[in-house]
Amino acid sequence: MTLSPEELSRLNQELSAKSPLEITRWAVAEASGRALVSTNFRPYEAVVLHLCATVQPDIPVLWVDHGYNRPATYRHAEQLKEMLRLNLKPYLPRISAAHREAVHGPVPTTEDEAGLKEFSAVMKLEPFQRGMRELTPAVWITALRKVQNPNRAGLDIVTLDKNFGAVKVSPLFHCSDADLEAYLAAHRLPNEWDYFDPAKADDKRECGLHATWGAAAMAGAAA
Repeated sequence: MTLSPEELSRLNQELSAKSPLEITRWAVAEASGRALVSTNFRPYEAVVLHLCATVQPDIPVLWVDHGYNRPATYRHAEQLKEMLRLNLKPYLPRISAAHREAVHGPVPTTEDEAGLKEFSAVMKLEPFQRGMRELTPAVWITALRKVQNPNRAGLDIVTLDKNFGAVKVSPLFHCSDADLEAYLAAHRLPNEWDYFDPAKADDKRECGLHATWGAAAMAGAAA
């Protein structure tokens, strides 16, 4: 799908009046069989996964399992995989968490920005890029919301993702926590609050998937 800035603006204006389910239906239809949804099984991810599985039951679900997830997150992933019959496509880094820690030490803290970006490039961005390359989506559906952090507030429902060369659609972009709580309750879906992303180390940071620095980090990891 090719969109000019004017078309993108018009499309986002039109879709802002639609429900998350309607946006998901539009995204899947536009993909012509090449839609993909990504997840990390963080809080409220069950919502976007339920929407996508409702519209296209066999939609590929790209999950980078970097090996640092907490036990509750792994149990949540298994629960949703069974409940929603997810077509889960896990991608792992080329180095295990145990191997990385033995050689390079613990995950960097927020005080080591360069170290965190390098960690993210190797443990998260490279396997994600590999997944996108192999699954070749035309439309990438995400659970991004504008309330999550300042970087995401500057995005929109539909964006052209330069890091991975796909049209990125975020059906929940304008949703509040209360909206998602209501959806979970209405569909009797579980949630998971023990999630932690070591590639961010802080909820207000980006891991690189949805930030412009991600492309440079991936190039550096490949080199």
